[in-house]
Amino acid sequence: MHKVEIPQSVVDRVVARRGTAHPHENLDPERTALIVVDLQNGFMMEGVAHALCKEAIDIVPNVNRLADAVRRTGGKVFWIKNTHDEECLTSWSHMHAMSPPAQQRKRVESMSEGTLGHQLWADLDVQPGDETVQKSRYSALIQGSSDLEARLRAGGYDTVLITGTMTNVCCESTARDAMMLNFKTIMVSDGNATATDDEHNASLIAIYLIFGDVMDTDFLIGCLERNQVVKQAAE
Repeated sequence: MHKVEIPQSVVDRVVARRGTAHPHENLDPERTALIVVDLQNGFMMEGVAHALCKEAIDIVPNVNRLADAVRRTGGKVFWIKNTHDEECLTSWSHMHAMSPPAQQRKRVESMSEGTLGHQLWADLDVQPGDETVQKSRYSALIQGSSDLEARLRAGGYDTVLITGTMTNVCCESTARDAMMLNFKTIMVSDGNATATDDEHNASLIAIYLIFGDVMDTDFLIGCLERNQVVKQAAE
């Protein structure tokens, strides 16, 4: 598990700007969606992964706990799958060109639909009421990447909890776009994983300062459960 370190100076700047350390603490559980980004064999299984992130295995229990809490309090879980198709080779050619041919082939092999790499990690608690979304870019919410935004709008969700791998690539990209599409955006500090602690913390700090909120799993579950009780009492 990553060692999360957000300097007090960063917290102080957030409080000065927002008036609170957690601007989205009052989230509505029934309008909250858990977004689980790319927890697939193609990032987590040795010998299969094209971009192995061993730390991603460590966050699976927290992701499962959050998924359970989101379902129990009326929200929805969305499992995002990084997906390669042949169209990507032309429409996203620059990304592929930055890697040598062997690495390009490995990515295609592990991210193509129907392959072992494309499958979600087996220990994830995927339930029948959850939804699965395929995306073709790092961000699940950039134009043309997936239909996630349409699904969120259709379900009336205004808050997204971002988990998955890698913190500073697909997760951060999705979080930034979510905020700019007017979703309340929360990065889960112990529900994301990447290559190093430094990269992980840099990404969390960038999101926290400008784009949204950062909470750990226990704090977030507490918000979901507490706000559900308050909402039920008011009805």
